Amino acid sequence: MKAKTSYGRCWFWCPGCNSYHAVAVDQPFDNGARWGWNGSLEAPTFTPSVLVTYPANPNASEDLKEWRTERRCHSFVTDGNIQFLGDCTHELAGQTVPLPDLSEIEEEK
Repeated sequence: MKAKTSYGRCWFWCPGCNSYHAVAVDQPFDNGARWGWNGSLEAPTFTPSVLVTYPANPNASEDLKEWRTERRCHSFVTDGNIQFLGDCTHELAGQTVPLPDLSEIEEEK
C-alpha cells in the first residue's frame, strides 16, 4: 500500500522530505483546498499538484541547519509515482520515483 486514509485525508510518504504528506480528498482543509483522487491506495493519483512548504526557523540547531531557510516540496503524484518539480528544495528535485510502500516505512520506524 502506497497511501492510507484517515480523517478525510489521503497520506503518502515523501522520500524527498522523509515525512508524510497529506491531501484533503473528502473534507477540504480549512483554506478550502481539496484534491481529486483516483481512489487507489496502491497507485494513487492526486490532482492538482501537491505543494508543501515548511517555514524557515533561523534558530534551528546546527544538526538541523537545513531548517534555517524555507523548504519546499512540489510534486505531481500519478499512478503511484511522485514527480518532483524543479522548485523543490530537496535532493530529489527534477526526479520521478515510485512512492514507497508504507509497510516498509512503518517497519523502519
